[in-house]
Amino acid sequence: MRALLHALFATLLGLALPSVSSAQAFVFKGFAVRDIATNGATIHVRSGGSGPAVVLLHGYGETGDMWVPLAADLARDHTVIVPDLRGLGRSSKPAGGFDKKTQAEDVEGVLAALGVRQADVVAHDIGNMVAFQFAAQHPERVLRLVLIDAPVPGVGPWEEILKNPLLWHFRFGGPDMERLVAGRERIYLDRFWNEFSASPARFSEAARAHYARLYALPGAMHSGFAQFAAFDQDAIDNRAFLAARGKLKLPILALGGEKSFGLMMATVMRSGGENVTEGIVPDSGHWIMEENPGATIKLVRDFLAAK
Repeated sequence: MRALLHALFATLLGLALPSVSSAQAFVFKGFAVRDIATNGATIHVRSGGSGPAVVLLHGYGETGDMWVPLAADLARDHTVIVPDLRGLGRSSKPAGGFDKKTQAEDVEGVLAALGVRQADVVAHDIGNMVAFQFAAQHPERVLRLVLIDAPVPGVGPWEEILKNPLLWHFRFGGPDMERLVAGRERIYLDRFWNEFSASPARFSEAARAHYARLYALPGAMHSGFAQFAAFDQDAIDNRAFLAARGKLKLPILALGGEKSFGLMMATVMRSGGENVTEGIVPDSGHWIMEENPGATIKLVRDFLAAK
């Protein structure tokens, strides 16, 4: 199945560092933890360090906890801000607002509450989609973007990507989907962690148990499904932005896991940005912070340090 995903991306193109254990305590040592009410939601936020601000946005199947190794490293010389997306992790579970344009305003509200005027944004998976809209709606707020291993609705070959059977969960819906998964969250999530990994064993048992507990919280799976259900509206919003205002102008690093999106990530983002640098996280599938955090940290740091 992973080979099918890789082959699709190679077709659409026209076509190291050693790994670090994914086991982690999910503790942001020395970080402040707060819940920020904004935009009809309460966003759980960790913040720490000092210096230029960096916002880290997580994706599906994880929470902001995925960023512990990167956050600890960046906090040596950055102010690091790590929210949980609305509906996920320890953030509130509102009835709506899961389109990425609305969630971009969640990020805006977090920065305003923390008194942060500008930031770099590093994102993964669904976090990419929120980050793209945040840069689109608030270009004065965002200095640089790092987007990692997931497409952005309506940008580049989006419709072709949707045809991949590995992405069945994008269209998983209907009145019974929550009942089917209730009490079986771990079974559902293991499929993603296994199929999208180059080496599933690197997504540790501790991490799997941790995220499964968070996704079993009341309203969490409903919110996760709502993230996917909003993709059609997200595509409309992104296409409207690009038609009206053109591609993003800021520097973008588009990273793909070597055994996942690879260079396809940059191909996608060149349809949405004028200044795109490509990169690959070696020896990794989709779960870059579990499979090769050392390489991911170096790639992000090098980009943020570049003048």
